Amino acid sequence: MVSARCKMAVRAVLENMNLTFRSIELGEVDVKEELDKEQLLTIKKGLMVSSLLLMDDKKAMLIEKIKIIIIEMIHYSDEVPIVNFSEYLSTKIDHDYTYMASLFSEVTGTTIEHFIIAHKIEKVKELLLYDELNLTEISYKLNYSSVAHLSNQFKKVTGLTPTYFKKLKEFKKRIHLEDIGD
Repeated sequence: MVSARCKMAVRAVLENMNLTFRSIELGEVDVKEELDKEQLLTIKKGLMVSSLLLMDDKKAMLIEKIKIIIIEMIHYSDEVPIVNFSEYLSTKIDHDYTYMASLFSEVTGTTIEHFIIAHKIEKVKELLLYDELNLTEISYKLNYSSVAHLSNQFKKVTGLTPTYFKKLKEFKKRIHLEDIGD
């Protein structure tokens, strides 16, 4: 789950089944009751209507947690943490980063670093379109080492400079968060 829409769909399925839950977070639901196989199947079917999947595979859940932490960190927090991303992820998930990075690459076909870059560039696009921050402020907000680093990475990913991107209306269409890195 990477959006409020996903959380609402999960909530609707659980409420429809009269299940009591403690919380619905991005990628994780804490249900009070012990669920039997029939209930799990009903949840799976209910989620499929909204194109969502119930994950019960530990590796798939770890990948999803990694993605959610990255998405929350870049798109939903005020400041990107200054610490190294590998340290941040290891601390948040309490797993060895080398294992997570290897598993992530094996399952998704991309590295955690490229996934982070893709999301950071998408956030840069968003901030450029809002036109509330200049490039220096965006660079600082997303913890780039310099405006030049941000600009070089932006051009490498999009083929455009940030300034040129801002001028082109047809490139102003953003990618949905669910589709980044897939």
